[in-house]
Order: sequence, then C-alpha cells, then structure tokens
Amino acid sequence: MNKFVQFPLYLKITCVLLSLVVFSYIAILLENIFVPMFLGVLVASLLVPFSEFLEKKFRFSRGIASIVVVVLALLILSSVLLLIGMQLTHLQDDWPAFQQQLLEGVSNIQEWVYSKFGIAKENQMNYLESAASNSLKTGTDILGAAMSSLSTLLMFLVFTFLYSVFLLIYRGHLVRFVLMLFHSDHKDKVLDTIHAIQNMVKKYLVGLMLQMMIVTTLAFIAFLILDIKYSFMLALITGVLNVLPYIGILIALVITILVTFASASGAKVLFVLIAFVVIHAIDGNIVMPKIVGSKVKVNSLAVIVGLILGEMAWGISGMLLAIPTLAIMKIICDRVDSLRPWGYLLGEETYPEKINIEEENKE
Repeated sequence: MNKFVQFPLYLKITCVLLSLVVFSYIAILLENIFVPMFLGVLVASLLVPFSEFLEKKFRFSRGIASIVVVVLALLILSSVLLLIGMQLTHLQDDWPAFQQQLLEGVSNIQEWVYSKFGIAKENQMNYLESAASNSLKTGTDILGAAMSSLSTLLMFLVFTFLYSVFLLIYRGHLVRFVLMLFHSDHKDKVLDTIHAIQNMVKKYLVGLMLQMMIVTTLAFIAFLILDIKYSFMLALITGVLNVLPYIGILIALVITILVTFASASGAKVLFVLIAFVVIHAIDGNIVMPKIVGSKVKVNSLAVIVGLILGEMAWGISGMLLAIPTLAIMKIICDRVDSLRPWGYLLGEETYPEKINIEEENKE
C-alpha cells in the first residue's frame, strides 16, 4: 500500500514561491526564445484548420500545407503594414503644413498662458529652449531605443513564423510526446485538455481579429463624419492598438489628437475625444464581452494582474500574451482536481447563493 507524505502548509507555500521565482527568472532571461515560440504556438493553433483543409482537399503534404498557410498569413499581415506605410507616406508629404498648424497652435497657447498667468512669451520660449536642451540627449536615447525595438520586432516576427511552420508540421509528434508524459489512464483527459486549449486559442484569436475590424470600422466612420484627415490610417492604428488591453486605446487617442490638432481646429479635438469615449464604451460593453471575453472566461481582476506581470516580464509582448496564457491556465486548472480552486479563482463570478458558513461547519 502506497503512503503519501503530507508536508506542512508553510513548506508547500515556500516550494511554490521558489518555483515561481525560478520560473519567472528563466522566462525573463530567455525572453527572446520564449516570446516568439509562444506567439508561434498561438499562430499555429489558429492555422491548423486551414492546414488540415489543404491536406484533405488538395492532398498537400503536411509540410507544404504548413508553409502555404503561414506564407498566406504573412502576406495578410504585410498588406496591413503596407496600408499603414502608404498612409504614413502621405503624412510625410503634408508635414510642412502640419508644422505651420502646430506653430499657430503653440502661439495661441502662449497667448492664453500670458493672459491667464502673465508669463511673457519670451520667458515661455526661454523655458521651452531650456527644456529642449536638457531633453536632447533623452530624445537621442529614445530614438536609439526605438530603432533597437524595431529590429527586435522584425526578429520576433521572423522567428514567430518559423516556429509556426515547424509547429504545424510536427503537431502530431508533439501531441504524442505530451501523451507519453502521462499515465495511459489519463490519456482521454489530456487529449480533452489539448483540444480545449486549441479551440479556445482559435476562437480567441478569431474574436480578436473581429474586434479589431469592428473597432477600425467604428473609428473610420467617426473620423469620416468629423472630417478628420488620414481617417483610414488613424482608424487602422486605433483598431490595431486596441489589441493592447486598457492602454492601446489611450495610445491611439494621443496619436489621433496630435494629428487632428496639427490639421484641424481645436474644437474638433474635443469631438475626437468624445468619439473615442463612445467607441471604447461600445467595445468594452458589447464587442469585448460578446466576441472575445466569452471565449477566454477569465475575470477582469485576473486580466489586470496578468497584464501587469506580463509587462514586467516581457513588456508589450507579455501584455499581448497575458490573456491567452491565463485562459490556458484556467483550462488546465479546471481539469486537474487539485488545481480546480485556482481555475475557479481565474474564472468569472457566477453569483452563487449566499453561503451560510455556520451550517457548512456543522455539516
């Protein structure tokens, strides 16, 4: 008869915390490996049905089908980036006009400051020149960091699509490897967990793309009504950045306000702000819960904590991966008896009836 050793609670907690610290350190240390690999897993999960379609319908080999679907996905992504690039080219052509509009706006602000606080324009300019001189080195550092981030992003994209190809090719091999790690009695439960994760990731990514399209369409309509210059570019940027929960819409708002301020009247900036509030309300209360949130079934508190931890570990990439990671953890916890309380903690509130603690203790 097997006897299991019962460890004290404090020892269990210590082991769990040490494991989390070690895992977090390794994850941060190997960010350049784990981030594109994890993104590759998500992309591969989304492309599995298309690869299977080519294999069954057109008798493609798994390798050829995997390469074809990944290349098509890469072409779609490149088309979106090309559209944004073309719009940015037009923005560059109008840059002198933007500079003139900005100078007029700054002049109006200076007059307002003088009328309200009595600070002469010369003193304002001296302060701005001093601030610009002190921030020159910072601006150079930011530019260097931006170029470094761009090269890192390109590297991540290359490795992400490479991982996607090989994960699609060896998906059956990897599933069999996972099954070999567990006892044969748990085979059905492991397969059910794998299929649940794959379906969740697929539905989540499809929902995310639908959300992106809806937000882009709403923003485009709003910008057209307001007669905002570069409506399509700003709407596309808004839809793409909205993928970043909570902060993406704010970044898009700042970009849109800057472009609007440089090309239109100040009153129109207020209407842009109102439009963003309406779009965010529709997205947060209708689009996100119905299309995206229903697929992951993770509560808002867990999402916020996950976003913070993801940003601390992997920056923006960590924020993008936080929600699907939490959803995968919930699926696993829900199917392991000892981890089921953690799955409940990550899940949505079900509003159960009030529990009488005294009666529970008596039972």
